[in-house]
Amino acid sequence: MFDIQRFADETPELLKNELTGFVPQLQATDIIRMAVRGSAILRLSRVESLESDNKKFPVMSKGVGAYWVEEGKKIQTSKPDWIFPQITAKKLAVIVPVTREKMEDTTISVFDEVKPYIAEAFATKIDNACIFGGVDSPFTRNFYDAALENGMAIAVGSNAKLDLDISDVMALVEEKGFDASAFAANISFKNDLRKLRDVNGNQLYFQGASTGLDYDTLYSMPIDFCRNGAWDKTKAVALCGDFRNYSIVGIRSQIQYEVLREATLTTVTTDDGLPLSLAERDLVALKATMRLGFLPVKEDAFALLVPTGAPTTKTNPSG
Repeated sequence: MFDIQRFADETPELLKNELTGFVPQLQATDIIRMAVRGSAILRLSRVESLESDNKKFPVMSKGVGAYWVEEGKKIQTSKPDWIFPQITAKKLAVIVPVTREKMEDTTISVFDEVKPYIAEAFATKIDNACIFGGVDSPFTRNFYDAALENGMAIAVGSNAKLDLDISDVMALVEEKGFDASAFAANISFKNDLRKLRDVNGNQLYFQGASTGLDYDTLYSMPIDFCRNGAWDKTKAVALCGDFRNYSIVGIRSQIQYEVLREATLTTVTTDDGLPLSLAERDLVALKATMRLGFLPVKEDAFALLVPTGAPTTKTNPSG
């Protein structure tokens, strides 16, 4: 996704001498890659590099036409129609407490140690924002709201069998002229999928290890599972659609950091039930910030399978 070779060697500055700045580029690239591996949306979507906070992406909305031509007659011509949706990068930050002794380590060493925690936090927040909107999502659209507002959802139990429900969700996408080419689901959905069989008793869901692929398949299509706790099981069971063509995520390669030394972290509680005070615990914290944007280019290219009794429609407040 990003060209590592173009990054220069890093100067091993001590963290105490570099209280703010950019995460060393090789470590930043590793964090982004780990976030991609941990995020169902990033693995399925079309991920693009952003050189600035705003970027337009060309998407063909209507292709060129072909025409029957009689001998000697003029050949008609047509041109494709393009749309240029714009992605705007938004700031996503995570704070990781570390011991004060880490101030004596190089920035490279510190971020080598904490990058899994940063990447996991990023992946969780990205999946929740893109799929469900989340309480603090900066994105104007998400898959859940779009599906319900456009009538692109059915409930489990609409048919006698789960495999038929899944097929009907795919059909919602196909009726709009798109390919339902991949699925995203919560990890807990695996148990239901393992039990699915066709009329001949053959499995419909296959784990990658059994097929030699690096991904699981359902109806011979990739399915990726949300393992990071971002999935809201009360709202949706699975999401299907044409992710590679119509779900775009733009990521800026640089990640900024800031060392916090006297802050009180209100989102972290200690064993006494109080917010974590860095000074009292002789800790410091690293705040890492990345910038990314998300856009479901064609909302009709995605549909939801929702739990029994959950809403399948929603009024668009701006419509």
